[in-house]
Amino acid sequence: MRLRSVLPIVGKIVMMMSIGMIIPLLCALYYREKEIIVFIACIGITFLSGYLLSRIKEKDIGLRLIEGLAVVSLGWAILTAFGALPFYLSGTLGYIDSYFETMSGFTTTGATVISNVEILPKSILLWRAFIQWIGGMGIIVLAVAVLPALSIGGMQMFDAEAPGPKLDKLKPQMKETAKILYGVYLLFTGIEIILLLIGGMNLFDSTCHTFCTLATGGFSTKNASIGYYNSPYIEAVIILFMFLSGVNFMLHYNLLRGKINYFKDKEFIFYLVVVLSAIILMTFDLFYNVYGNIIDSVRYASFQVTSIITTTGFATANFDLFPSFSRVLLLILMFIGGCAGSTGGGIKNIRVLIILKYLYRELYQYIHPNAILSIKVGEDSIQEDILKDIMGFFIGYIVIFVIATALLTAYGIDIITAISSVAATQGNVGPGLGLVGPMSTYAGLSPFIKIVLTFCMWVGRLEIFTVMVLFVPDFWRE
Repeated sequence: MRLRSVLPIVGKIVMMMSIGMIIPLLCALYYREKEIIVFIACIGITFLSGYLLSRIKEKDIGLRLIEGLAVVSLGWAILTAFGALPFYLSGTLGYIDSYFETMSGFTTTGATVISNVEILPKSILLWRAFIQWIGGMGIIVLAVAVLPALSIGGMQMFDAEAPGPKLDKLKPQMKETAKILYGVYLLFTGIEIILLLIGGMNLFDSTCHTFCTLATGGFSTKNASIGYYNSPYIEAVIILFMFLSGVNFMLHYNLLRGKINYFKDKEFIFYLVVVLSAIILMTFDLFYNVYGNIIDSVRYASFQVTSIITTTGFATANFDLFPSFSRVLLLILMFIGGCAGSTGGGIKNIRVLIILKYLYRELYQYIHPNAILSIKVGEDSIQEDILKDIMGFFIGYIVIFVIATALLTAYGIDIITAISSVAATQGNVGPGLGLVGPMSTYAGLSPFIKIVLTFCMWVGRLEIFTVMVLFVPDFWRE
């Protein structure tokens, strides 16, 4: 890898993020908060550091795949270091906690170490929501869209960051593809803000919750999350946009072009079936064991299921107190996650669907040893190299999950908290069960455990291989 090819690009992206810090600065100016100085300092430090990195000289010969991986993996880690500055310099958190909170924001995990968000300055809350909105569609995707200097090598970086096993280009140039995706993202952002305003939320809360809904992030401006509002209308709006954000954004783009392809897409159908099945199962469990009321059971089951499978992490109830069946169901949904090409995390529905088809093929060939059976999704046959990549990803995902869980239990964390916190951070969900339930935070965990979970967020958002190649010695050779 040519590190001198990577650092100037990372520097340009860092400079771009410093411009994004102007938004919370304007918020601090509007509300006359003392954080004005904090954000001015953060903008200065971030811009200057990015500028110095961007001035590193290297012959412009384009990026290979290996440099594209490095830009994305190292870029996210370095951006998080600068994004943590507002939390740290404002005195909100220590630096490890600031890095944890910022990685949780950029990766749209929503796991927080802040016990009382309602006492925070609005500028800090807006920054916290804004980093989720940026991370939802992808920091590198945004950079490719707005920075002409990144037109070379954009494909390598786009593929390294894009969620899912495959993301077909909409346009011949990745710059145009990135613009299309952000165009749909901006449109949905505007619509949801308006709908939440109609429901009685003020503009600030509507904006923050919209940022975190479309990013499937889950940071809220309220300690009780969406449950604070106790509004079926607000819950319905957020359920709708969480569900849409868990869908491949290519399908939304096609809808805007007049092509309704949702029910032609096998992953979307699988995703819809999983969501509806989970809602029905949880509704019956809550009806018979908790509420005794079908309306309340449907209401709370619909919100929690949609929030968890899309890896958003908002809550309207303390699902850690739900019956065991419902909690296990939510834990399973944490692993499944959203669709490829969505802002959701997890393994992704298309991978789960293909893995199930693979298992069926293996069982069929036990009965018919001489049969040659290809795996199809719709009319498309899955090539063996793609199948190998998917199985490799799944194995890597489970190995990291097992190792991280073992580390947490070795440090004295109970098994429920350990399993759910790793699943929730690696799947970019946010809240888990036990000590990290929806009405709790990650604040009480030790610094070492927070570092482990920060790694889980990073490796989960960048889909295992983009980060894990950093640990292969040959990666660092020129």
